[in-house]
Amino acid sequence: MLRPRIFLADDHSLLLDAFSNLLEPKYEVVGTATDGRQMLKMVPKLNPDIVLLDIAMPNMNGFDAGEKLKKLLPEVKLIFLTVNEDPDMVTEAFRIGANGYLLKSSAASELFQAIDAVLNAKNYVTPKITQGMISAFIKNPGGQKVHGNLTIRQREVLQLLAEGHTMKQVAVTLSITPRTVAFHKYQIMEDLDIKTNSELIQYAIKHGLVS
Repeated sequence: MLRPRIFLADDHSLLLDAFSNLLEPKYEVVGTATDGRQMLKMVPKLNPDIVLLDIAMPNMNGFDAGEKLKKLLPEVKLIFLTVNEDPDMVTEAFRIGANGYLLKSSAASELFQAIDAVLNAKNYVTPKITQGMISAFIKNPGGQKVHGNLTIRQREVLQLLAEGHTMKQVAVTLSITPRTVAFHKYQIMEDLDIKTNSELIQYAIKHGLVS
């Protein structure tokens, strides 16, 4: 019998090794990535059944990477495996197409349960934050984006700048001009009513774009 195929994305290599060892031999771990961009390059070639991914990853966070991946591979299942217990983040995860949301602190006891649920066309949310997620949904039934009205490109620029990259480095990473990066930065600060670079970084941290 063919084992379900799983891809892992997390910026901590030790965790990748630990989860790989935990999942084998029940599942086939077909690949790993340490940032969102690397994940986007690898997953379409490997075509796994499930992608286990963190939210706070360098170069591209899990939300943006997951949203792009679902457009490329609508059938792939996403399970977010994170330390973030914020119910709004859970709501955002499911808005972009997640099938599961699991805390790393409970992964040892719940990971197989979550994967099996998702493989059987069910959603899974760790019980530790289910009630908080329901409360958040009641307050925000329309699924308002955690990142406000920013586009994916704006979030990419914001994350890279918040990680300390220069405008030239951001331009190279995104294959755009430094002038375009500066335009996006200006537009982001205007839309969010942010005045300083430190406020920009604080916003990115608060909304899970950087750890």
